[in-house]
Amino acid sequence: MAKINYEIIKQIAVLSESKSGWTKELNLVSWNERGAKYDIRDWAPNHEKMGKGITLSEEEVFALKKCLTELDLHF
Repeated sequence: MAKINYEIIKQIAVLSESKSGWTKELNLVSWNERGAKYDIRDWAPNHEKMGKGITLSEEEVFALKKCLTELDLHF
């Protein structure tokens, strides 16, 4: 399997943390030396391992923000 290169350009937020120390984070990440995208995924401590996640372009982040703002959330 080909090695995946990544660079976390900006750490934006930790969304949650599991008992094992892994964190679900929102970051700006460059994958394989390409332009950075917004990324939500689980990370091991020190970011040496990662889980499956989702990457979003800036346009997709704006669309998601709009949808979340319009939601009528009741907690």
